[in-house]
Amino acid sequence: MDGILPLWKEPGLTSHDCVFKVRKLLKMKKVGHTGTLDPQVDGILPICIGQATKISSIIMESPKVYEAEITLGIATETEDQEGQIIKKEKVSDTLTIDDIVQTLSEFEGEIEQTPPMYSAVKVKGKKLYEYARMGVEVERPQRSITIHHLKLLSESIDWSQDHSTASFRIRVKCSKGTYIRTLCVDIGSALGYPAHMSQLTRTESGTFRQTQSLTIEDLKKAVLEDKIEENLYSIDFALQKFDTLYISEQDVSRYKHGQVLPLPENMPSTDPFRIKAETTNELIALYQIHPSKKDFMKPYKMFQVPAQT
Repeated sequence: MDGILPLWKEPGLTSHDCVFKVRKLLKMKKVGHTGTLDPQVDGILPICIGQATKISSIIMESPKVYEAEITLGIATETEDQEGQIIKKEKVSDTLTIDDIVQTLSEFEGEIEQTPPMYSAVKVKGKKLYEYARMGVEVERPQRSITIHHLKLLSESIDWSQDHSTASFRIRVKCSKGTYIRTLCVDIGSALGYPAHMSQLTRTESGTFRQTQSLTIEDLKKAVLEDKIEENLYSIDFALQKFDTLYISEQDVSRYKHGQVLPLPENMPSTDPFRIKAETTNELIALYQIHPSKKDFMKPYKMFQVPAQT
């Protein structure tokens, strides 16, 4: 069994919990996730099965889409709703939706972001959250991230009963390595207030959408009804962003053996790119431009498709 299962992770589960449950239900060892989601976060978590584990890093590096709630007026040590409150400030009644829209526009494009102390980023061999738990503050290296799109979802500001805090929802499409809670804090800072991420859902991961996903309960039902393969997406589906080089039947053997070959005249527009058989549309491999041999290409990922009987 090879393919990608777009699992909907529910709050309370870790990404590792999801992998464990899928392994148990499918009775397979070769199962892996495509990027962790914090336990309190829900959302799509593509699970790679069998040969699809070869492309887990590719899915992990693909853009993601999140829907988040930002609460102004309260900052927490973890930048989300789970942490202890470290700062409070009443939000002014003069804050408007237009103010928020204008501020959001300033965060689109390539920006610099400082990872939060409660994160798995390593500094001098230790994860930042290990320093944070010891109460040690360390210098955190900034990283460049890309916010492809940032949109306000709320039509009005959601004020707390005492009017001291204000919340609104956003949708963000971003590159790998983006910390949404840090983005929420930075947006709050740009508006002039302490802030934290009060809720988060991941709605897209690479080519996978919320509408395609299954919960653990859905998966249990599919196992009982022997319909697992109906819910798996092919490796080829997950690699749609890569251009395709179609090869003749006589060349298939050379590519299946992973030979280093001259670049074709009809060079694909992406690097790496898919290699597919012209007659059968079979996905054979991902190839890339050779890093040291000019005008040559080499295998990037190889896929062993069972022989047809």
